[in-house]
Amino acid sequence: MSTFQPYDIIHIDIYKLTYLQLPADNSHGKYFVCWYKSIALGDFYIEPGQELNAEEFRNGVIAAIAPTLKLYQRGKNEASLGWPEWLIKNQPKDWAGQIENILSYLFADDLPKSVPISVVICTRNRPGPLMKCLQSIDRSTVQPEEIIVIDNAPSDDSTFNVVSKFEKVIHLREPKAGLSNARNTGIKNAGKSIIAFTDDDVLVDPLWAYRLWKSFQDERVVAMTGLVITSCLDTEAQYIFEKHWSFNRGYIGKIYDKTYFESNLKIGPPVWQIGAGANMAFRKSVFKELGNFNEFLGAGASGCSEDSEMWFRILAKGYKIIYEPKAITFHEHRKEMKSLKSQVFNYMRGFAVAALMQQRQLNEAAYKKHLFRRMPRYYFSLLLKGFPLYKKQFQTLGVEIQGLLSGIRYYQKHFSRLVKSIGKKYE
Repeated sequence: MSTFQPYDIIHIDIYKLTYLQLPADNSHGKYFVCWYKSIALGDFYIEPGQELNAEEFRNGVIAAIAPTLKLYQRGKNEASLGWPEWLIKNQPKDWAGQIENILSYLFADDLPKSVPISVVICTRNRPGPLMKCLQSIDRSTVQPEEIIVIDNAPSDDSTFNVVSKFEKVIHLREPKAGLSNARNTGIKNAGKSIIAFTDDDVLVDPLWAYRLWKSFQDERVVAMTGLVITSCLDTEAQYIFEKHWSFNRGYIGKIYDKTYFESNLKIGPPVWQIGAGANMAFRKSVFKELGNFNEFLGAGASGCSEDSEMWFRILAKGYKIIYEPKAITFHEHRKEMKSLKSQVFNYMRGFAVAALMQQRQLNEAAYKKHLFRRMPRYYFSLLLKGFPLYKKQFQTLGVEIQGLLSGIRYYQKHFSRLVKSIGKKYE
């Protein structure tokens, strides 16, 4: 019986390298994240025991970063188009000069000490991760002007004790359990016009606050999400989540607007693809207009999906959301398979409830068709594919299906209250 081998996460900053060296140890898997200074360009895997020569390794780097560089080099010096040749020759030091011509416009000459955003972190009895999260923000090159920790229905003073070690961090208690309730408390108390959300099991990149704030310099943008990179792949549960449920939406920016929304109505706009709650931000004004997060959705209620349901409301109104991969956080996935299965169950439960609520809000959006036709066919194919052992990613199939059915039952049971909640401004 095979056992899971951890994956080492290796961050390659080609700007700092004099040559690309093939990893000597292949007993563990490798997950490479390729950077140029503070900009993540792409990633790729080497499986445990996989034999590679130097040429194959360099080709892996080139394949990982080529789509992102192709986007950034549009309209740039044609000489920079030959950058892969320098890597093939194993001369990334020479390549760094060329790539600087492509990416130099992305780096600010003078960074501000702080930016006018409110960062909201919702937590409950998790002092260890919260401490690391706040420390990472404290080390940021550009600081957010306001940090609020929402202590959600705590059973002890552990969160308060952590927050008290940070002079400028605000501690607020929200006695009513549920992530949406906690986030809405953050919205109500945020003093800045831009509100960013992250989780307590997240570390932020030193330029996260700055890059997030820059996203809103376009007045048409009312919400954004950013790149989430896994911080470790030590267990099978973490690996399965990253490969099949990842928060990482890629290294190329995306725009979600009226055109995107209307072009996807026939399949049900896949708003869950926009990003993750571990790295998202909104103009405070959009909550005043459209209402806060739905208290029937989110962890502690029907299940996760309150963020994607909010993105649905924003797009249905004709507003613009962007995915900005230069705003980066690092997330620690659940280590245990039991925790992963519980998380996946809640994802699918919340997904079903949110889909039905979104269908109720806009009849033209084909979420019922997606939920009751496409997904049964999809899961039937997976059940056949994983039969009979259901190993690796197939280990979560049972709880995924249970979560969907539970979400449908939840919607039916609470139908009157859910329908009444649509369009309500939660206070």
